[in-house]
Amino acid sequence: MPKIGINIATGSLQQPEMIVGIDLGTTNSLVALLHPDSRTPIVLRDQNGLALVPSLVYFGEQGELLVGEEARPFLRTHPERTIFSVKRLLGKSYKDIKDHQQHYAYKILDEEQDSLVKIQMGDRFYSPVELSSYILKELKSRAEHMLKTTVSKAVITVPAYFNDAQRQATRDAGKLAGLDVLRIINEPTAASLAYGLGTDPQQQKTIAVYDLGGGTFDISLLRISNGIFEVLSTNGDTYLGGDDFDRAIVDHWLQKQPTWLTSLQENATLLASLRLAAEEVKRKLSDESSASVSIAGQSVSLNREQFNELVAPLVDRSLQCCQKALQDAGLSSKDIDEVVMVGGSTRVPLVKQQVAAFFDKPLNDTLHPDEVVALGAAVQADILAGNNKELLLLDITPLSLGIETMGGLMDVLIPRNSKIPFKVGRQYTTQKDGQGSMRISVFQGERDLVADNRKLAEFTLKGIPGMPAGFPKVEVSFLINADGILTVRAKELRSGVEQSIEVKPQYGLTDAEVERMLLESITHAGDDIKKRALTEARTEGELLLGQTEKFIAKNASLLSKEELLRTAEAMQSLQLSLTLEDKDLIQRQIEALNEISRPYAERAMDQAVSGALKGKSLQ
Repeated sequence: MPKIGINIATGSLQQPEMIVGIDLGTTNSLVALLHPDSRTPIVLRDQNGLALVPSLVYFGEQGELLVGEEARPFLRTHPERTIFSVKRLLGKSYKDIKDHQQHYAYKILDEEQDSLVKIQMGDRFYSPVELSSYILKELKSRAEHMLKTTVSKAVITVPAYFNDAQRQATRDAGKLAGLDVLRIINEPTAASLAYGLGTDPQQQKTIAVYDLGGGTFDISLLRISNGIFEVLSTNGDTYLGGDDFDRAIVDHWLQKQPTWLTSLQENATLLASLRLAAEEVKRKLSDESSASVSIAGQSVSLNREQFNELVAPLVDRSLQCCQKALQDAGLSSKDIDEVVMVGGSTRVPLVKQQVAAFFDKPLNDTLHPDEVVALGAAVQADILAGNNKELLLLDITPLSLGIETMGGLMDVLIPRNSKIPFKVGRQYTTQKDGQGSMRISVFQGERDLVADNRKLAEFTLKGIPGMPAGFPKVEVSFLINADGILTVRAKELRSGVEQSIEVKPQYGLTDAEVERMLLESITHAGDDIKKRALTEARTEGELLLGQTEKFIAKNASLLSKEELLRTAEAMQSLQLSLTLEDKDLIQRQIEALNEISRPYAERAMDQAVSGALKGKSLQ
């Protein structure tokens, strides 16, 4: 399949253009590219020499929006209006994060269902995709300011453990920011590329990438063979990082200064001051044997021996993850050829000592640990731009491939620029009770609604046994072979009913048509995201109305007259909102109906449980 260069601004074919590498981080983000003269990767810095853009978004009460460094002061003064760690929410449902709700000062809607999380800010509802797009826009703007040219193509990195939903959410955020995301690559792969590992096609190595950031820890084991990176195993702790090192220092100081414990109740800024001071001391101890700071007029100090004692249990937790990753991959530390260090917290001397001892190898830690992932993304971007002739890219899919889901939305299974051959599967279910068939419509394109994409094929999976809605499991798999022939298969996993169809190579599109579809996906990105959000809100509202109606018909005796009346009014308001073009209004009405129904839904659950346990003894 041909690879073509497209100017997103004009739609014209052109020579290879500037493609940037972006590290979209939990705590900080940054952008990098290959220097056109030196051919070495460099990170882009602002006028103050800062490379890192804090992954923060602040929503002011007057509607102002601040991103990055400008949003940082509001973490202390307005934490409920300052979004941080949004990367942890990408592609997640409330069920996924409810046990960690206490880590977030802002409001995440408690809907106890499998739909993706939403963040409420006043009367507005934001998805993690929208919030991430603001950070990506800031990075795009920085790159354009530095390079004095439009930047519209990027490679974005994600953790190796990110699933399909999280990777697609990252792509969507890039699209909404006005970026054509050419490739999503794993962070450990990027870090390895930054050190030149994997750039030699003859090289065969097994690599451990130890990534300890501000809030998260990841260990990834990779095998590089013939320029292809294979993830053997991953492990980690999404709530272990430099922040915990700071917290250990703060706790130590509070024990030394008991009066501060009582002051914390009255002085909200004292804790923030303690955390900032702890971070300062931690940084100093990377180069010095002791450090001291002044807090609230009192001098406190810490030496490296004390610091090591405080953080040793945290470092040990990371090594336990390393051991689990080795076990999962069926390897021992002797099988690891290289150890790559990533993340600002790997500057801590004890971390370096313990990791080197664990793997019994010298470390790759000469590159800036905060920048190494972005630098590797820039290397990958340069390969995609066709500037590195020594590395051969496999054939790729020119446009995304997916199927139509409820509401006429495009669910992408194979993103554009995926290497072929490629195989992927995803599970779906029925929308109605007793549904005996499912129509599978295959589309190609970059738009969020299938109506704006190109239909390739359609078939119907028949013979699904009659089951309640949501119970059948239909796996839809896409396989593109080396010749570019797409086979789509649908199989109901409980009954084994199966159907498939073959779509011919190239899909009948000329380069000009591919170019037009890519251009439209960028120019209409904002409208597409709004349409998708509105469609998803309407679909969610319709499902909730149906579920509530069914529940009341079955459990009307459990509800008081007032509850029945309030529920009817809320359902009527929600029904009316579905006819309007206001996504936030629909979300508010959904939330209102959920608030009304939650108490009696819990009563019904309690009654059902007590009925099931009646006459039984619990051991």
